[in-house]
Amino acid sequence: MTNSFDVWAPRPQQVVLRAAGTDFPMVRDEEGWWHPAQELPAHVLTGDVDYGYVLDGELFPDPRSRWQPDGVHGLSRTFDPAAYQWGDQDWTGRQLAGSVVYELHVGTFTPQGTLDAAIEKLDRLVEVGVDLVELMPVNAFNGEAGWGYDGVYWYAVHAAYGGPAAYQRFVDACHQRGLGVIQDVVYNHFGPSGNYLPRFAPYLNDDVQTGWGSAVNLDGEDSDEVRRYILENARMWFVDHHVDGLRLDAVHALVDRTAFHLLEELAVETEATSAFVGRPLSLVAESDLNDPRLITARESGGYGLTAQWSDDFHHAVVANLTGDDSGYYADFASLEALAKVLETGFYHDGTTSSFRGRRHGRQLDRPTTPTWRLVVASDNHDQIGNRADGSRLSSQVSRRQLAIAAVMTLLSGPTPMVFQGEEWGADTPFAFFSSHPEPDLAAAVTAGRLEEFAKMDWDPASVLDPQDPATFEASKLDWSELDREPFAELRETYRRLVELRRSHPDFTDPRFNSVSVRIEADQHWMLIERGEEMLIVVNFGADEAVVELEDSSAVLFSTGEVALDERSLRLGEHATAVLQVVGLDEPRHTLTT
Repeated sequence: MTNSFDVWAPRPQQVVLRAAGTDFPMVRDEEGWWHPAQELPAHVLTGDVDYGYVLDGELFPDPRSRWQPDGVHGLSRTFDPAAYQWGDQDWTGRQLAGSVVYELHVGTFTPQGTLDAAIEKLDRLVEVGVDLVELMPVNAFNGEAGWGYDGVYWYAVHAAYGGPAAYQRFVDACHQRGLGVIQDVVYNHFGPSGNYLPRFAPYLNDDVQTGWGSAVNLDGEDSDEVRRYILENARMWFVDHHVDGLRLDAVHALVDRTAFHLLEELAVETEATSAFVGRPLSLVAESDLNDPRLITARESGGYGLTAQWSDDFHHAVVANLTGDDSGYYADFASLEALAKVLETGFYHDGTTSSFRGRRHGRQLDRPTTPTWRLVVASDNHDQIGNRADGSRLSSQVSRRQLAIAAVMTLLSGPTPMVFQGEEWGADTPFAFFSSHPEPDLAAAVTAGRLEEFAKMDWDPASVLDPQDPATFEASKLDWSELDREPFAELRETYRRLVELRRSHPDFTDPRFNSVSVRIEADQHWMLIERGEEMLIVVNFGADEAVVELEDSSAVLFSTGEVALDERSLRLGEHATAVLQVVGLDEPRHTLTT
């Protein structure tokens, strides 16, 4: 590959390329792009070259840098994505429908915190039955450790993780094991440190302010090039790194007032790329709007994304397991709320949200929307890391209740997502951590964390300092737990549940009318009918529950004390049972689209 050093920079008066220690003048075209004014020498055009741009006398990295080996303030380094010899020629892709997603953070997934080290753990995920591995952001951010949502070089892979070559090796290793890869990307804001892009061009719209400062310029002057910057970034992940899907962070924070919303444009470009690479490509949105337009087909006036996260599921499951009815859990702390989520997708679908003090959400068109378009979890990085002490659900409930969460997540209808270590009930926390080198920014992050939790009545002593290296180290998974009980038992529960999911088509049936829920609030039990043959019965309470069944059934899986006497099912404290109906005289449901 011949290195290219063209750069979009309409703001500076003069741009000079500094490559391999030598300065080369550049000339500007009418569109604000600068090009080398002369033919560059061979040693600059080929191989690995450290370079940057001198804008009116100041040196900065490349906004489209693929490799920042010395961090976000250092020089960029060229990277040839075509140099890697891929071994996934037989890979035909992995669709989201029917899949189990596994979310992981590279820096805490292994003791080493690198992509190459993560490869060594992939077989563990295959054993459980994972289909898609979702990586939290890997774009270059300031400091060694962090969540990655404050990235400033969206095209580069974080140096501490191993850089872009290690990323290609990781994706290749996943594909050779039958695992697809979803990459979490952040297009709604840049991080506060190392963001030199505004020195080049109007990447930000200063007239629109967000919680992260000025909004990304999606609809202002010169926004066409900014949108192109995002669209070509998505294509890079799909084509150069063979990624199978993108998780789009906080799409509700994208400020776009054009007639062709960025999300719809991204869906169009992704469809075109999918046709080119010959495999399915997914776009999964994180959104707190409960807005069906995100996943409604473009032909019907929607944006045409593949799926979206559903926080309502998490809130309803956790509130019913823990009894927590504070904050945003208040509306979800009943079996009625959980039943509605399972049958309709959203709890807030135009109803009043007590947390927001207003109506929230909109109803899904259930006859035409498949259940798998909602991605659900009982724990994820946000819900764990946004607790003051980074505590997991495993620190709040019993092992039997963790099994309930697993059953609800893996068998209830939507696309299930498991957070790293959840499958064995890891004892390690997953706290919010950062490593900003700038003293003022580091102090501001620490103070902001304390202020945030003071509003939620957390004891300041329990709020972990994100800048303390111990906070990061404590968040790393302890893989030795797998060799001990009760961790191994819970992991086997997850494995068996995924096996059930794959053995019975009712569990992956995407029709909302294949899900029917009965509850007995006084006895704290719930019965979920899945399709024609499968039943899920859960006792959320501490007392024995007796559930009368309408049909003869056989227990396929259970946790806790479960006894079936003809058509009477007894469940002990926090027990669960998965049953298959036998000898049906007529269908229980009319399953039509």
